[in-house]
Parts: sequence; structure tokens; C-alpha cells
Amino acid sequence: MKNYFDLSGRVALVTGASSGLGVQFARALAGQGASLALVARRKDRLDALAAELRELGVEAEAFTCNIVKPEEIAETVKAVHARFGRIDILVNNAGRSMDVPAEDITDKQWKIMMDLNLNGPFILSREVGRIMIAQHYGRIVNIGSVHSLIPSKGMYSVAAYCATKGGLLTLTKALAVEWAKHNINVNAIGPAYFETEMTEADFHDEKFINFVKANTALERTGLPGELDAALLYFASDACSYTTGQILYVDGGWTVL
Repeated sequence: MKNYFDLSGRVALVTGASSGLGVQFARALAGQGASLALVARRKDRLDALAAELRELGVEAEAFTCNIVKPEEIAETVKAVHARFGRIDILVNNAGRSMDVPAEDITDKQWKIMMDLNLNGPFILSREVGRIMIAQHYGRIVNIGSVHSLIPSKGMYSVAAYCATKGGLLTLTKALAVEWAKHNINVNAIGPAYFETEMTEADFHDEKFINFVKANTALERTGLPGELDAALLYFASDACSYTTGQILYVDGGWTVL
């Protein structure tokens, strides 16, 4: 039986790989045979994950990088390319949210959000994109949000977050058009709420759980592993005729 998600021989670079969805994504890719370049700031966590993935029989290496610093991105991409000889898959996962009313957001807070959630993914895509163009092959998966499409429905003030995730969606479409001729497919995933290190406190808040139930057709939050299939589709050759798209894995959040 054919494995449509087979990634044997592919090299994947995953940002934000020291916690949360980044760890889950790295495990999913490794499970399909990909070699992993794990990128984040916390080297001890990256080293632990790399050791875990090597036990699966795949290559995995930790690379420390602060993606709000363009010079670090460039050096990291060079180091990954030197280590593995190619980069086939880029998962732009690193990011953060900020619950601040729009009228209270400071210039510094706005810049932090733009640098991490939008500028960083663009610069990473640019640097890795040059390698993919030379290879005439690539898969870029941007991690957007339900808030790439719609704002929060009453509980949070996330204007800056929505702006960055909306921008990331449009960037996904623009890069898909520009790089289609190079056999580079660029897509995005739009998750609703999944428990991570960043959202852990919310998941123990009854008000939050009720908020999710009221705004989601399936009346629950996302479960571990429920993003894996979307990621593997966009990271593999199965998506050869799919580019510039976002798949909302949201329990029906965006249809209500």
C-alpha cells in the first residue's frame, strides 16, 4: 500500500521546535522518515528532542536561533544547509499571541508581534527559498490561525495577532504564486485552540472552555495529533497540485 505522506530522504526545518506544536510537528515529520533541523532559542530542549527523534532512526540536529534577528536566521539556514546538504521542507511555526486592547498596544508590543509572527517567517522563507529554488523543489508550511480569517469573538483582544496571522496568509498566497515556477508549494494551516505551553493556563479556565464550546461546531478544543495529517499533506508530495491554500483545522470555528 502506498504511503502518500512518505518523507524519506527529505530534510525539514521546523521553527519553534522547543515546545508546543513545534515538538508535535517535528515528531510527525520524523515519523514519516524526514531528517529534522530543530530551530528555537532553548538549546537544552532542542537537544532533548533531537535525541528522542534519533531513536526513531532519523537524523536530527538542534540549531539555536532567535527568529526576530535576521542575521541569526541567515546564519542558521546556512548551518542547516551545510549539515544536511539540502532543505526540502520549512515549517514556519514559531510565534506568539498577545491579549491587549488595540487602544493600549504600545509601539514596542506591536513591533514584537510583527517581528516574530510575520517578519521572521518571511525572512526564513526568503533564505530557505533561495535553497529551494536552486533545488527546484520545496514545501513551505506556514502556521496561521483561525484568526488569519476572523477576529476573536468576544473573549480576547488580539488585533496585533490577527494582523500578523492575516498577513501570513496573504504572504502564503503571494509566495505560492512567485515560486510555483520553481516547484515550491507554499501553504498554511489555520488551527483553532490547541493546548500548548503558551495556552496551558487557558485550558484550566472554565470561562475559556465555555468560550470555545460556544464558538466551535464540535464544541471542544483541538486534541494532540489532530494537526499532523494537515502538516504531512502540505509537507509531502501528496500536495503537488495544492499551493497558496490554508486548511483550517478548527472544529468548525470558521463556519459559525
